[in-house]
Amino acid sequence: MLFSSLTFLFFFLPILLILYYIAKEKYKNVILCIASFLFYAWGEPKYIVLMMVSIIVNYIIALFIDKFKNQRMKKKGLLILAIVFNIFMLFVFKYANFLIDIVNSLFHLRLASLELALPIGISFYTFQILSYVIDVYRGEVGVQKNIITLGTYISLFPQLIAGPIVRYSTIEEQLKKRDHSLEKFTSGLKRFVIGLGKKVIIANNMALIADTIFNSAHVTEYGFLILLSAILSYTFQIYFDFSGYSDMAIGLGKMFGFDFLENFNYPYISESITDFWRRWHISLSTWFRDYVYIPLGGNRCSKLRWLFNLFVVWFLTGLWHGASWNFIIWGLYFFVLLLIEKLFLKKFLDRLPGIIRWCYAFLFINLGWLIFRVENVQNLFTLFSNLFSLKKGDLWMDIAHNYYLLNYVFYIPIAFLCSFPIVKWMDHKMSSEFGKKILSNIGLLVLFVLCILYLINNSYNPFIYFRF
Repeated sequence: MLFSSLTFLFFFLPILLILYYIAKEKYKNVILCIASFLFYAWGEPKYIVLMMVSIIVNYIIALFIDKFKNQRMKKKGLLILAIVFNIFMLFVFKYANFLIDIVNSLFHLRLASLELALPIGISFYTFQILSYVIDVYRGEVGVQKNIITLGTYISLFPQLIAGPIVRYSTIEEQLKKRDHSLEKFTSGLKRFVIGLGKKVIIANNMALIADTIFNSAHVTEYGFLILLSAILSYTFQIYFDFSGYSDMAIGLGKMFGFDFLENFNYPYISESITDFWRRWHISLSTWFRDYVYIPLGGNRCSKLRWLFNLFVVWFLTGLWHGASWNFIIWGLYFFVLLLIEKLFLKKFLDRLPGIIRWCYAFLFINLGWLIFRVENVQNLFTLFSNLFSLKKGDLWMDIAHNYYLLNYVFYIPIAFLCSFPIVKWMDHKMSSEFGKKILSNIGLLVLFVLCILYLINNSYNPFIYFRF
C-alpha cells in the first residue's frame, strides 16, 4: 500500500487514527503493531511471516545478549549469530540470484535461479533490527522485554518499507510513553501533505519522462538533449520520490506521537560530493558510519587501512541498493569521487566561487544517477558515450517521447526550484507570523486538493525505493 494512494488516504489512515486515539495508552502500541502488519500484508501477505520470524529470533537473541552481558565470549557469539542470521535472510531474498548469475557466467553453468520475490522494505527493517541488537550488545540501549513493543518498532508502518532507518535508541523512550498533542498532530499532518505533494505532483510527473525514455527499446540510439532530459527527470524523480516519502513518514510519526530524525537536507544545494552525502539519505549514511566504518577503524588508522574502510563502506552502500552491477559501480563511483575530494580537491574547491562548486557537484551527482538508473552495464557505457559525443539523434526522433517532453517538461524547472530551500527563504522574509500561518494553511489545503485530483486522474504512481 502506498501512502500516496486513495485507499491509504481515505480508508486505512482515518480508521487507524480513530482506533488509535480512542484506545487507552497501554493499547496504543498493540494497535500500531497490528495495523503495521496489516499495512505490510496488504502488498506482501506471504512475507509477513518472514518479518515475524526476524522479530522473534532477534528478540530472543537480544534477551540472551542482555543475560550474558558480563560474559564477553558468550555475548559476542550471540551478536555474531544475530548478524549472520539477518545477513543470511537478506542474502537469500535479495542477493542469491545475483550470485547464481555470476557463478553461471564464470563457470558456464546452468544453475536455476531461486523463485523468490524481493520482500518490500527488507533492507530497511533488517538494518533496523541489526542496529537494535548491536546497540544492546554495546550497552547503548536497554533490552526490550516486551515483544509487542519490539514488534511495533520493527514493523512501524510509517517507516517500514522505505525508511528513514530509525534507530531503536532514537525512539526507545517514545515506545514506552510519548506525547500526543493537537500541535504535534497538526505539525505532522502539514509535513505529510508536503511530502505527498513532492511525491504526487513532482516525482510522478518526472517519472513519466524518465521512465518513457529509459525504458524505450531505442534508448541507446538517443543523443545529448533527450538523454539530458531523462537524466534531469530521474534526478528530480528520485529525490522528490524518496524525500517526499520520508516527509510523509516523519509526518505520520508525529501524528502517532513519534519524532523521527530528518533524512534529507536539500542535497541538491551541495557544493561538493562530501556535502551531498551529508545531506542525502542521512539515516543510511550514518548507519554505515556507526556500524561499519567506525568499527573497521574509521580514519584513525593508517592511510592504507583508511582506504580499505572507505572502499568497504561504499561497496556495501552500492550493494545495499540492489543486486546488480550498476549499483556496485554506483557505490564505487562515489568512493572514487570522495577519495579524490579528500586527498586532492578539497583545498582547490574551497578557493572556487560557490556557483562553480555547485555546478561541479550537480554534474557528478547527475552522472551518478545515470549509473544508478541503467541496470544494463553495456547500455550504460553506450549512454555515457552518446551523452558526451553529441550524437545527431536528439529530441525529435521519437513521437512518444516528444509527447511526454512537451506535456511534462515544464515540471523540470518547477522541480529544480523546489529542490532549493525557497519556502524557508520566503518564510524568513515574511515578518507577520499571522500572515505566515494563513498563507501556509491555504497553500497546504490547495496542495492536498491538487494531490487528490492528480491521484484520481492519473494512475501512474511508481515508487523507486520499494525495490530496496
